[in-house]
Amino acid sequence: MLTARVKNKISETMVLTRRSMRHSLNIDTLLTAIATPIMMMLMFVYVFGGAMDTGAIDHINYMVPGILLMGIVSGAIYTSVRVNNDMTSGIIDRFHSMPIARSSILTGHVMTSVIFNAFSTLLVLLVALFMGFRTDASITAWLLVIGILLLFTLTMTWVSAFFGLLANSVEGASAFSYPVIFLLFISSAFVPTDTMPGVVRAFAEFQPMTPLIETVRSLLMTESAGDSVLITILWWFGILIAFSIAAIQVYKRKT
Repeated sequence: MLTARVKNKISETMVLTRRSMRHSLNIDTLLTAIATPIMMMLMFVYVFGGAMDTGAIDHINYMVPGILLMGIVSGAIYTSVRVNNDMTSGIIDRFHSMPIARSSILTGHVMTSVIFNAFSTLLVLLVALFMGFRTDASITAWLLVIGILLLFTLTMTWVSAFFGLLANSVEGASAFSYPVIFLLFISSAFVPTDTMPGVVRAFAEFQPMTPLIETVRSLLMTESAGDSVLITILWWFGILIAFSIAAIQVYKRKT
């Protein structure tokens, strides 16, 4: 059975998660995290689709994994913004004067990111289905995809929290997203890596986004994922551990 202390932490985390969710439900967040990836998907499929060679895979099927990751990155940006607002507005000091667990503050932001990104990912996937995306993936493959996307969401959330804690302004807190989006474009998200020049191709194939995208795409297209599943888990679990520890240390130091 749960102890009273654990029950209190869960209750405090849920309260702070609801607070963070209320701050997330605004027009700016919805446009960035949901409308932007949908617009990008429409552009890549209906505007640039004819100019891109994706081999035997239908263009929409090829694009969906990268678009899903773009949506998650876009949603995770707001974790850094919310954390930074809490740190610079003085509300953290107010929370610390109350009888609540300090860990529940960061955990509330993490839970908000996971819930919001799950909703936005589902919405983007529904639009993709309407546009013609099709998959014969089994239940097991879908569970693996969900698990991998959850791992990516948690990782990006802790990366966001880390930069939100370090930054002195909202602009600085959200700036980390640009290199991450850059990695998405220099990967196999939108075009096969074998169409890229030599140096760019080498970078694209050995950076963490490509095995992640290839894994999700292979699972959805019922193809063999090979070693990319293990490589993906090792990459993103390692990044998750590194940034969660770093974020917690910065939080302790600053508070």
